[in-house]
Formats: sequence, C-alpha cells, structure tokens
Amino acid sequence: MTVTSKADSAALGDPAAVVRRFNRSYTQRIGALEDSFLGMGLPLSTIRVLFEIGTEPGTVADLRARLGLDSGYLSRLLRTLEDRGLVALSPDPTDRRRRRVALTGAGQAFFADLEARSEERARTLLDPLTERQRGRLTAALAEADLLVRAATVTLETVEPTCDVARQAVGAYFAELDRRFPDGFDATDQGAKDAELLSPPLGAFVIAVSDGRPVACGGVQTIGGGAERYAEIKRMWVDEAWRGAGLGSRLLRHLEALARGLGHTVCRLDTNDHLAEAVAMYRRAGYTEIGRYNDNPYARHFFEKPL
Repeated sequence: MTVTSKADSAALGDPAAVVRRFNRSYTQRIGALEDSFLGMGLPLSTIRVLFEIGTEPGTVADLRARLGLDSGYLSRLLRTLEDRGLVALSPDPTDRRRRRVALTGAGQAFFADLEARSEERARTLLDPLTERQRGRLTAALAEADLLVRAATVTLETVEPTCDVARQAVGAYFAELDRRFPDGFDATDQGAKDAELLSPPLGAFVIAVSDGRPVACGGVQTIGGGAERYAEIKRMWVDEAWRGAGLGSRLLRHLEALARGLGHTVCRLDTNDHLAEAVAMYRRAGYTEIGRYNDNPYARHFFEKPL
C-alpha cells in the first residue's frame, strides 16, 4: 500500500506545483547545481554552450537564437571557453559583420569526454529501474519534452517573404507534395502569399524553436462588404511537434488576428489526405460548408463564426 501525505496529494492536483517539484528534483540529480558539472570544471551553463557548438558549429548569432540567450551573457560564456582554449571565434567569410564559433582540438577532446560522462550519468539514473520502468520513464520524458517546448515556443508575425517564412512554407509545400497522390505544384504560390498574407489585410505567423521554424500559418482577407471574410492559409506544424497542441494554439492565434482585422467569419479549406487537420478543425468548432473557391487540391471546406 502506498501512503501519500495531504501535502503530496495537494501538490499532485496543482500542475504548477508538479512542474516545480520535478524541476527541483531533476536539477539536483543531474548535477545542474554543481559548480563543476559532471566534474568537467565548468558550470552547466558554460557546458551547454560548448555542447551546442560541438553539435552544430555556426555563427554566434545562430547560437544565440538556438539558446535564447542575451548577447552580453553569451559573450561572457564564450570568453570563458576561449580562455580555456576550447573554442575559437573567426569572421564569417560570407558576412564579415558576423562571427563563427567552433571547437578547437582541445575543445573536441573535451566534448568527447563530456559525451562519455553524460552517457554514464544517464545510465546511472536508469540502472536501478526495471525494463518496464525504463520504458515508462523514457516515454514520459519524451512527452514532457515535447509539451514543454510546445508551451514555450513563441508565435511571431513576420513578412511572408522573409527567410524563415520561406523555410517554413517550403517545408509545408514539400510535405503536401509527399502526401498528395499526384504531388503538389507550388508554382507562383510564394508571389500570392506576398500579396495576400501581408498587412494591412493579412498576416503571416511562424513558431520558431532553437532557431528553426516548427509551425506556420497565415490569414488573408477575401471579398468586400457583406461578402468579406477571413481565410486561414498555410497551416503547418512540423511532424516532430504534432500531438502537443501547437496546431490548435496556432489556429486560435490566427483567429484572433482575423478578429483584429475586423472579420466576423473565418473560412479554410483542406484535403482528404490531411486527416489530422480535418479532425483539428472540427474540434475547433469549424462546420463543413460547400466549395467556396477554385483551389484544385481542396476537398473539404470549413467555416466558423468568430
């Protein structure tokens, strides 16, 4: 029989308390509170920056975007790594205003040691558990990681012609091309987006995590007068992020933008082969209507009063 105190029961009923308790327990057990993380002679913050450099060398700007760090704080961490001879900074040959950062020979040896010690620490945490417990823990941590990332990702309105928007829409078009039996022709779609998904009558939104787009969507104005309505376009969520509610969150955000543009009705279309999208729209309160446009790829048409 398991005995649970009243305080524990209350905490389990409070999601914020559960998260805070996990944070305290996990940071202690992985050594995040120690000045020398894993006995490497550097704190976790500095070690994490080195890990990112070792995993994906690039510019300081890219590193700052992936980690979401203040420029001054990141500079101090990089200076520590430079002083230790673990990283080297150099001008970016494609843009002299930017700096590239990479591991030195000593840094590569340090990185290999870090990987070995990290693996050993993870094994130490797992070894006391049964195979069934390990499976439960692995599944729970994977789910928690996805949900935390989905909860903390930011939604940003950008120009549909900017690089990150093009990258997101390119991934969306590529998926449509894979999933539609006859493929998807994206010819001239970018020009249409630039015209219709831009202010003052439209907007385009992206979600970025670790410096990469993981979701996007746009809203545009169709018609005029009594026939005027908002249409949601280019709704896409990276496959690795599905199931965490990011799509529903993005849809609500786009609806709010549509209301801000003065619309009272929102429409959208989709395809039979995007079954998860069809299900999401229905859950969100969209009602299926007759065809309202000439999109050759659309098979389902939805409307929702805002």
